[in-house]
Amino acid sequence: MHVAVAGNIGAGKTTLTKLLAKHYKWEPQLEDVVDNPYLDDFYNQMERWSFNLQVYFLNSRFRQVNQIRESGKDIIQDRTIYEDAHIFAPNLHAMGLMTNRDFENYRSLFDLMESFVQGPDLLIYLRSSIPNLVNQIHKRGRDYENTISIDYLSRLNERYEAWIHGYDKGNLLIIDVDNMDFVANPEDLGTIINKIEAQIHGLF
Repeated sequence: MHVAVAGNIGAGKTTLTKLLAKHYKWEPQLEDVVDNPYLDDFYNQMERWSFNLQVYFLNSRFRQVNQIRESGKDIIQDRTIYEDAHIFAPNLHAMGLMTNRDFENYRSLFDLMESFVQGPDLLIYLRSSIPNLVNQIHKRGRDYENTISIDYLSRLNERYEAWIHGYDKGNLLIIDVDNMDFVANPEDLGTIINKIEAQIHGLF
């Protein structure tokens, strides 16, 4: 089974992915943040590095999805291949941080890759308000994230909502994380697990 967790920067994807992997004995596939050679450069000079960064993520996630399908294991994935193509790259393009030429090239590459991949069996979307995202980002204190603006997060949130509204790749579970603390409060995690159980049993 392939479960994926989607959501804006700071929504809690990685944390929930790890907690669910532990609970269900699923293998976690985490986002390649530490080894990403473009992230620092991108946040310092977005216009110069946006295309490189997006192609790196696309390549990384395409490889991930293929490995997930080939492995035959139960895997939970932190962020999907769709988020880059439907949210991050179009947002950079709309903000004038990716040229038309680069964006067309990127979209063409994604369209080709998408024809080879299947959506996850279950997508868990973590819905969050901007104040909550800002709070979480500050709490974890990653240097390269200090320059992320509220405007940037707001634009991403709008695109996430639009994408989720039209999502048709498989089963979808939306979790509002604003009033939840699934790390400190076991009951909150229990609520999420119960919702996942209902979805999973509906799958079979």
